[in-house]
Amino acid sequence: MAEVSAKAKARVKPEVKAKSPFVPHFGPPAGKRAAGEARPRRGGAGAVVVAVTVGAVLAGPWLERLFGIAAIGAWRTLLVAIVVQGVPFLLLGTVVSAAIGAFVPARVFSRVLPRNPALAVPVAGAAGVVLPGCECASVPVAGSLMRRGVTPAAALTFLLAAPAVNPVVLVSTAIAFPNSPEMVAARFAASLVTAVAMGWLWLRLGREEWLRLPTGEGDPAPGASRLRAFRRGLQHDFLHAGGFLVVGAMAAATFNVLVPPSVLEVFSGSPWLGVLVAAVLAVLLSVCSEADAFVAASFAGFSPTARLAFMVVGPMVDMKLIALQSGAFGRAFAVRFCAATFVVAVLCCVLVGGLFL
Repeated sequence: MAEVSAKAKARVKPEVKAKSPFVPHFGPPAGKRAAGEARPRRGGAGAVVVAVTVGAVLAGPWLERLFGIAAIGAWRTLLVAIVVQGVPFLLLGTVVSAAIGAFVPARVFSRVLPRNPALAVPVAGAAGVVLPGCECASVPVAGSLMRRGVTPAAALTFLLAAPAVNPVVLVSTAIAFPNSPEMVAARFAASLVTAVAMGWLWLRLGREEWLRLPTGEGDPAPGASRLRAFRRGLQHDFLHAGGFLVVGAMAAATFNVLVPPSVLEVFSGSPWLGVLVAAVLAVLLSVCSEADAFVAASFAGFSPTARLAFMVVGPMVDMKLIALQSGAFGRAFAVRFCAATFVVAVLCCVLVGGLFL
């Protein structure tokens, strides 16, 4: 009986191992496919980008004449403007992401970042200063960092800091507010504090099941061409994120068309309510971080702290960024993380605005 029992256990072990919850989550090693597994489709999101953008350009005038609705033309113009504004930076981010995956060994990050995750978070926030990109670029880069073994808290800190504290954004802010250097300092401080605070908050309260680890082409196989791995990674990340960029742009364009400016003037007079309204506007308008300072400067009726909230919240939580995060890390993560980021960013703006402005 003992011999029969041992043989039965030996036959059961492979079945138990196959049902392990970790196997379906991580799947086969990055860059490899199991036998019989279909090659992943890469053209779906790219087809959405082309179809929606081209369709909006070509069908907009025809629909406007057919239904007599002038708002269709305005919606079409805003949609195309947001997509055209975001695609170059999205391309920049996917190029960096693919380069990290193809050319940078995983051991580099273990040497650069502190082993202690709590210390890695502020280092990742400071690293965001050197990347001149917008929020569209930060999502694929953060996903690539996670695939390379960087702790999610540090990668998410970089995701929030990179589009908000880089030199291009700070210079554009200085140009938009030529007589207010304190606004530049306040934006830098509030953005960096928010990013680091969210990294530590995720480290303390975040759960692994909330975050869907991003998929990608992974490390090139031994002897494989790194240029080929770079090209495949670029294709995968750009086509995957492009569709979500269009979804966010459609939502932002719809809000711009449906909500008249007179509605906003009702709330701009209240200091506290003005901060919340400006923060919500930043989410809905989805202006690129390199240009949002000029939009904030045009809000003459809002307080300086409300303008600061518009510039801090926008690069971290807007419609296209929510869509990009949902596609990269899962909807459950995007809902929780973006909501928490919004609250933390508003609070940091109120505190920093009281000190600097």
